[in-house]
Amino acid sequence: MSKAKFPLKVIMAVLSLLLTVLVWQKGLEDSFDRPSVTPRITLMQREMAVLASSSLREPIQEVFVGADPEFNLLETLKGIPLNEMKERERIMLALLESSEERKNILLEKHFDNQQFDLIKQSLSNSLKRDELSKLNFAELKRINLDPLLYQLSCLKLGGFAEQCINQEVSFNRAIRLVVSQSLPFLASVFGIIFLIKKLWDLLVGEDNPWPPLFPLPLSILDMILLVAGGFVVIGEVLFPAIIVPLSDLFLSQIQSPLKDSLKVLIGYGSMTIAPLFILRSQLRGIHLLEIPLGGWIQWRLNPVAGGAFQALRGWLMVMPLVLLTGWIMNLFFGDQGGSNPLLDLVLSSHDFLSLALLFITTVVFAPLFEELVFRGVLLPVLVEKIGRFGGVFLSALVFALAHLSVGELPPLFVLGVGLGLLRLTSGRLFPCALMHSIWNGVTFSSLLLVGL
Repeated sequence: MSKAKFPLKVIMAVLSLLLTVLVWQKGLEDSFDRPSVTPRITLMQREMAVLASSSLREPIQEVFVGADPEFNLLETLKGIPLNEMKERERIMLALLESSEERKNILLEKHFDNQQFDLIKQSLSNSLKRDELSKLNFAELKRINLDPLLYQLSCLKLGGFAEQCINQEVSFNRAIRLVVSQSLPFLASVFGIIFLIKKLWDLLVGEDNPWPPLFPLPLSILDMILLVAGGFVVIGEVLFPAIIVPLSDLFLSQIQSPLKDSLKVLIGYGSMTIAPLFILRSQLRGIHLLEIPLGGWIQWRLNPVAGGAFQALRGWLMVMPLVLLTGWIMNLFFGDQGGSNPLLDLVLSSHDFLSLALLFITTVVFAPLFEELVFRGVLLPVLVEKIGRFGGVFLSALVFALAHLSVGELPPLFVLGVGLGLLRLTSGRLFPCALMHSIWNGVTFSSLLLVGL
């Protein structure tokens, strides 16, 4: 490297680092104002529990939906400020409320939805007469309410369980509820078993030696330019400022949610351009060097079965630690908000093509690109410069900060540590990318189980 170029490279790295600090500070501060998806998921789970309860028998019912699912739904709805309530939520709360005064307050609002007006009128009549309305149930079916509103309205207005509860819907929700709640529990149980075995192997000295790690011939300065300059400044700030307006222009004729999914895919794709271009320019002349075993990135797809087992085991081991971290955060600091907007898109979209595009972005593209940058390039260079544990810690911290969410930062840091340790213990990148994909895929599937 010539002396003339060195100062310019240093200046660019320092400037990129300063800008990154400002971007991360602003992004983390803004995350407090972004709504959290947790209350919405909780509400959806409570709604699902009410629908599923008739298909679950004791003691399974109490385990999965609680002793009184309608009361749990009522308490969740009460936690929503009245001025933030949607029309459907106000109607549900009025149907569940026992206080006549509270019901009247909820029903004072003018409802734009004709379906809600019919329920409001019937409830108001029953309140005035102090007896259950004799609403024609055929009319209630005709207005095509969603299953929960129909069930609550029908029961409240004098119907019997046989008339009001759709057993097919109830069974469907019961299956989804059991799966969505059992998966994290079972994963945590197996993960704890693997963690205990790993600790035992370390204590008795039977743990396998760490395979060799071959970092790319790059410096810390190169890493700053790659991550701070390429990933953050250009990828997360500059390119979105250009691409987002252009995508809005070209996608203006497409309706949401497909439009939103395409914008996510295009936005994420554009974010990868600068880091990949910078990495390519940094590796000029690398072909002149001797290629290490498994290649510079050590992708090493084969053996596939072994890599898949390592990825699954890594996901299981990190699951209880991430859940524990999230629980501790909520216990001491509450819900910090700032959920990834992708989560809300998955919950809101019922369109197959939109969901498919979001799936490709989150479960395929994101793990491949992020593992290439953070565990394929950054981690090995850091390990060479500051040691294994320092490298794992710093790469996990950068990985978590790059997602720009205070609420998700601790769990993402734990996930980053798990991915880093998997990279070092497996000696290849393929299990890390697959573990990351499994993590995103399970999150995606869990949201579908709750939202669809």
